[in-house]
Amino acid sequence: METQPSTEEILDETQPQSRSFLYFLTLTALVCGALVMVIEVLGSRVIGPLFGVSLFVWTALITVTLVALAGGYALGGVLADRRGTPGRLYALILAAGLLVLLVPLLKAPVLKACVPLGLRAGALVAATVLFGPALMLLGCVSPWVIRLAAREVRSLGRTVGVFYAISTAGSFLGTIGTGFVLVALFTVRQIFFGVGLALVALAVAYFVAFRRRAVAAAALLVALGPLLTATPGPISKLMPSGTRATVVYARDGQYGNVKVVEYSFGPIHTREMMIDGLIQGGIDVATGQSIYEYSYFLELLPYALNPRGRRCLVVGLGAGIVPMWYEQRGVRCDVVDIDPEVVAVARRYFGFQVAGDTILEDARYFLNATPRTYDYVILDVFNGDITPSHVLSREALAVVRARLAPGGVAAVNLIGSLRRDTFMTASVIRTLREVFAQVEVFPTFDPAGADAYGNLALVAYDGPHRALDLTPVAGLPVHPLAKDVRPLLGRTFAFPPGTPAVVLTDDFNPLDVHDTWLREQVRRTIIATTDWDVLLR
Repeated sequence: METQPSTEEILDETQPQSRSFLYFLTLTALVCGALVMVIEVLGSRVIGPLFGVSLFVWTALITVTLVALAGGYALGGVLADRRGTPGRLYALILAAGLLVLLVPLLKAPVLKACVPLGLRAGALVAATVLFGPALMLLGCVSPWVIRLAAREVRSLGRTVGVFYAISTAGSFLGTIGTGFVLVALFTVRQIFFGVGLALVALAVAYFVAFRRRAVAAAALLVALGPLLTATPGPISKLMPSGTRATVVYARDGQYGNVKVVEYSFGPIHTREMMIDGLIQGGIDVATGQSIYEYSYFLELLPYALNPRGRRCLVVGLGAGIVPMWYEQRGVRCDVVDIDPEVVAVARRYFGFQVAGDTILEDARYFLNATPRTYDYVILDVFNGDITPSHVLSREALAVVRARLAPGGVAAVNLIGSLRRDTFMTASVIRTLREVFAQVEVFPTFDPAGADAYGNLALVAYDGPHRALDLTPVAGLPVHPLAKDVRPLLGRTFAFPPGTPAVVLTDDFNPLDVHDTWLREQVRRTIIATTDWDVLLR
């Protein structure tokens, strides 16, 4: 049975510089509190490329963080009372730093192993394996620091309050710093290496300043040198089909991991934008034409229903294909997107340029604030795998309707299911019908096919029903890779009467709960059709 450390053991480490050591404990509480939140906030960027950034992913991350910290608080209290010398505390912090340094290296194999578990269980297990051990060790820090500080300060209650306040202040700084600063300046890999190195440096500083072990500390830093300086090389792979895939750009922006991937096979050379693994648009590099059906539906259907329109609003830029198409027809197009990284990439790699305004704002905020009206409003905005629920409520769609000029047409790009687990898709359609007089559903895939899920173009407008006249767009070019545009463009779909659905409101919008199967299917398709190294770069 272990005994508590003697007074002589404690004084051997703390007595010579008692006040300095107390200040160092304060710094320790602040730094560890901050870095816990950096790990939690950045966790979504690590597992997002495979599992998305849905409610389930955030639930998994928060659950793992809370459970790991709770376990750490309990374990740290026990260890601090038994043999809680300062040296052991900083050895534990050193171990936490080494575990964080391993996250970028373990990411790919852990995520690959967790994919068969599905969206919810896979995200939970991946977060547990990658972040749980380090977070548990960091959870040990608070009770241990308080135990050590209580030997320096007579008032235990005040000591507990002060150090928890310091740790919480660190958590605040870590959260703000990560979301507003770090992700804008550094890659996720660099930030995790920085977090790990900060923890290692904190432990090394203790052993150098208070234990006079500079040689051992220097040897540790030298040993870590190759790990910290290693950088992943460019990804260019020859696929089994003979297609070469090359990642020409990859960066973690404030709202997701943005990539540009080029594919070449014989004379065909295409370029795609991806955010957290989900394709946001693709073009033929030689012609600039879209290679995906859904963009043609968003262009041709509203235009055919209102061929005299002169002003367009596109919410959600992606690669910029849709707004540029309208501009080529003489329609002035404004674009709203929340992510400056997406705008920069669209301009640099996809030639995005419009005469209208490009506004960096949240979609709902802009729609509420702008006095402008448009002949076309195109909602093509995604957060992870789905359209954000706050732009699909009855109240949000009423604002879209208010932004339409007389005769205007609204269109929504929705990933939906027409056969299995249709509650979410049917609810979005029902909500649109609560707001607009006319709503039509145009699948970009064959509704009678084996899967019956994918991109749907939902078209809505007021007034009497308009016959869809495709004559104005009949001769417009379509890329050969988007081969289903011509046979499917005018075909509509309607759910049978009595299909379960609800009206989505700001107060009740359960889309994140009811679309689990669809999200898992989307992620399985992404994993099956995209090289692992391209996804995890």
